[in-house]
Amino acid sequence: MEQRRWGDKPYYSLDHYFRSIYGEKIYKVALNAGCTCPVRDGQLDERGCIFCSAGGSGEFAAALPINEDGKPDVEAQLDAGMRRISEKFRGSHCIAYLQPYSNTYGDPVYLRNIYVSLLSDPRVVGLSIATRPDCLPEEIMSVLKDLKERFPEKSLWIELGLQTIHPASVRYIRRHYDNSVFEDAVHRLRSLNIPVIVHCIIGLPGEGAEQLYSTIEYINTFNVFGIKLQLLHVLDGTDLAADYDARLFETLSEEEYIALLRGALERLSPDIVIHRLTGDGPRNILIAPLWSTDKKNILNRLLSDMESHGSYQGKRFSAPSGFTTI
Repeated sequence: MEQRRWGDKPYYSLDHYFRSIYGEKIYKVALNAGCTCPVRDGQLDERGCIFCSAGGSGEFAAALPINEDGKPDVEAQLDAGMRRISEKFRGSHCIAYLQPYSNTYGDPVYLRNIYVSLLSDPRVVGLSIATRPDCLPEEIMSVLKDLKERFPEKSLWIELGLQTIHPASVRYIRRHYDNSVFEDAVHRLRSLNIPVIVHCIIGLPGEGAEQLYSTIEYINTFNVFGIKLQLLHVLDGTDLAADYDARLFETLSEEEYIALLRGALERLSPDIVIHRLTGDGPRNILIAPLWSTDKKNILNRLLSDMESHGSYQGKRFSAPSGFTTI
């Protein structure tokens, strides 16, 4: 069977999506809205997810300037992020990405003002909001509905941290919600035509190929817009690091990760856009795996591996019963 391609890749990359929609390269600018999370503020827990750093997995977000009212100045962050892009690249448009912690968790009025200010910026073609499925109350859903109506020409995406579907892993990482909560969130967002991006971690302790592939097949049943496939990183200061130091688990080798990643892509619906294939662990707090810092090498190794196996996204995909594309 001939290897399917999206541009020059055997998978549906975000860059290919951007170029097909906007006719140019679009960059993502990570921003910090100053939010927290229910597994950190005491509502569900105070320790955070076991793998999450003190920065809420947002170390690459722009610096956090503060307004006179004591609130984060996301407009100043956006300016700084766009300056960095213009200095290195030729891009002039971006997706504003609210990254650290849970960015639908907080005062709806405050959050709405941030969302509107970003979507109103002519440099911003869309807004991607990282959050948890259990942080989408009706007040926030109403705000999102209003944004869709007010900015019909701009993208509005919600990123949900599923990570895994397996109960033992869910308990271990301290996710604090059942899969049914994720399912409800996806259905409610899709009722508003808001695309969903799902985060999935590869290499969780106790999980192998079988567990990963069943998570991928589960994600396929929801026909989501995008996925972020994330290598498990061990970061300094996390409880995961304590378990790693105690030799309770080992991180994946580069060869193991490439093989699992290829297998996951082969089982993933070819209609799902790949927003991430490995992830970044800040060098100053990354404990393992250290080989993951060479992101370009990982992507090149993946391409070479897929070429040698005649592999492509969706090669082993079987459409779930009732599956339709939109």
